[in-house]
Amino acid sequence: MSSKENSLKTNILVTLMLVILPIMVSIICIGMGRVQIPISDIIKYFTGEEIPAEFRITLSNIRLPRIVANLVVGASLPLAGLIFQSYFSNPLATPDTLGVASGSSFGAALGIFFGFNIFGIELTAFAFGIITVILTGITGMKRDESKQTIILAGIIVASLFQSLISLVKFVADTDTVLPSITFFLMGSFQSIGKETLYVSIPIVVICILIIFLLRWRINLLTVDNDIARTLGVNISVLRMIVIMSATIITAVSIAMAGQVGWVGLIIPHFCRMLVGENHTRLVPFTISIGICFMVIVDTVSRTLFPAEIPISVLTSMIGAPFFIYMIRSREGVKL
Repeated sequence: MSSKENSLKTNILVTLMLVILPIMVSIICIGMGRVQIPISDIIKYFTGEEIPAEFRITLSNIRLPRIVANLVVGASLPLAGLIFQSYFSNPLATPDTLGVASGSSFGAALGIFFGFNIFGIELTAFAFGIITVILTGITGMKRDESKQTIILAGIIVASLFQSLISLVKFVADTDTVLPSITFFLMGSFQSIGKETLYVSIPIVVICILIIFLLRWRINLLTVDNDIARTLGVNISVLRMIVIMSATIITAVSIAMAGQVGWVGLIIPHFCRMLVGENHTRLVPFTISIGICFMVIVDTVSRTLFPAEIPISVLTSMIGAPFFIYMIRSREGVKL
């Protein structure tokens, strides 16, 4: 058997693994909780066979929407982190580098303050996420397109919106509104409903598909414009497309689940340790591993104690020690 055939078989096996692994993790985790659902009944549910009414209602109304939200956020935040780290050539870049998380969080806090329903809260969160990026672009864009200037602008705009969040929390009712805002900002999938997913999934799928189809070109994000031009790539257009796609999926994710820290930072680095720097392989690995991580963490958050643990608490407890390990390791944290 030739090396080309071996390579083809390896690629097929890796692709199957990246698809099957999140499915297996999701099926196992969807059955876990206060109502334990056997895997056999979960399979029957998806194949249309009859299962106990309690299991069917739990899966349809609670577990399945939540797992799907895990898939959306788990794919989006690590992928956005990967894009920002590659574009800025900065290993510490995260989905909030342009201030998206802060803007979306302010929008959600504002929606909760004015008593909007869950759809209205997510809509304002998404809108302010986009507004934040526009402000960052206006503040940091110069003729030389300095990445350092854009990063500094992102920090400034993020700080502005963090102060606005503090203002909203200061004037919010301490008995009802303030706890809701605080809990949302800590990250949770508790209020996810089917209506949210109907709106969010198409947007996220389109943006992730764009990044996936352009994944080999993402290797060119850091090269000089002239070099990219010789390869037939309009690097300015490429940067605009992938940055906007990463921004949109970040805004949607935070609108759905609040601030989920560390995921967009550690998952891309972990995947680089596995497959290297080539985005042709790095993008699908990041999506698959990110989904598995988010599904597992959310399952732990809702099953470990009687009261649900905010997602960011767990991701910080996992992410900080892991990042310390990567910094201390021989390879270090690099791009």
